[in-house]
Amino acid sequence: MPETNLLSDILRRVAGRGRTGSLVPDNAEVLRMCRALLAERSEAAGLGLARQILDCLERKTQEDRNEIFLSIALNFGVDDIALRAAIDQWEPSKVHTARTIHFAAEPQSQELIRRLNKVPGATARLVAMRGALLDALPNSAAMKELDQDFRHLFRSWFTRGFLEMRRITWMTSAEILEKIIDYEAVHEITGWADLHQRVADPDRRLFAFFHPAMPSEPLIFVQVALTDAVPSAIPPILSRDREVLDPASAKVATFYSISNCQKGLRGISFGNFLIKQVVTELQREFPQLRTFVTLSPVPGFRSWAQRALEDDDPLLSSDDRACLKQLHAGSPSACLAKLAARYLTQAKRTNGAALDPVANFHLGNGALLYKIHPDADPSQRGIGASWGVMVNYLYDSEKIAANHQAYASRQSVIASPAVRSLAEAR
Repeated sequence: MPETNLLSDILRRVAGRGRTGSLVPDNAEVLRMCRALLAERSEAAGLGLARQILDCLERKTQEDRNEIFLSIALNFGVDDIALRAAIDQWEPSKVHTARTIHFAAEPQSQELIRRLNKVPGATARLVAMRGALLDALPNSAAMKELDQDFRHLFRSWFTRGFLEMRRITWMTSAEILEKIIDYEAVHEITGWADLHQRVADPDRRLFAFFHPAMPSEPLIFVQVALTDAVPSAIPPILSRDREVLDPASAKVATFYSISNCQKGLRGISFGNFLIKQVVTELQREFPQLRTFVTLSPVPGFRSWAQRALEDDDPLLSSDDRACLKQLHAGSPSACLAKLAARYLTQAKRTNGAALDPVANFHLGNGALLYKIHPDADPSQRGIGASWGVMVNYLYDSEKIAANHQAYASRQSVIASPAVRSLAEAR
């Protein structure tokens, strides 16, 4: 047995000692175990205790988990005595005293999460745990602070240097292929035949990021169509009857679906790294490719338009209001492109960023809002989110840095003249 496998086996055996039986300790006992874990100095005993805590939390009801999360948030915060002592010793001329304050200000909950993560396989379990925590956040300010601890640690554990990009093919393990079907969040994969087309056709690619601590769990994946022109609708890309293109003659690479897979990693960004690496990989494989675009949904468009109509939003012109009333009555309207352009370029969050989450993502990555296509997604999801409107974002390697800087520093939405013209039409 290789040395690394032997060590892993030893750790699993040690961590498995003292596992809880059929009776699940009550919530107070789980908290006592958490305190004991923080105080434990024996590595072996700590592993066994951490394993028991994880097992207990996974066997609890959501209500009990929420109660434990809240107790951890309230009782495993900063050690006020240690922090006060560190502050009292601070001297501006001594760097080490500032570092002492930094470490003293760390909540005990962060160290608790680190110790739980020493159990083999614990990273995936902690990601799932945060997923459960997210369900309780709207009702508790204290639990939002505990979530900040998870996010702080996950941003360190899931940095780009640890991520591995893999191309998903028909030869990828069935376990991972099944997860791709389950995790697809934009355009439903209807079965194995549909999946085969997306990963095995010569003019299609699917790439995913993995983490070494979760080797069988994709974190995020992107689907790519190699085409001869910038696409204006999704059905021709997904059609089983389409004509397969010789990838050597493709002129455009279209990113038509990006799916985040792990609820517990919400707020941990991987997509920008994945797109950039996929572009590099595609250029290496197909040097003739020069155009890289998306065919993206506009998930916030319809809900925004309905609120804007009810609130008499000044972004809406009289023509826009007439358009929306026609849509509410079930009549098709040709004014959707104009309204979508105004939404994507002018509807903003309080911090000045684009209101639409997909627009915010691609603009933040340095893309240009290139074209708007009404009637591009006739699916139930597409109609429900945006009346079928879809958008191309263009990734121009020579302008990505400047576009990103303009959006990051001034929240400037970089758009093509055609989109600008639509947005300004009243």
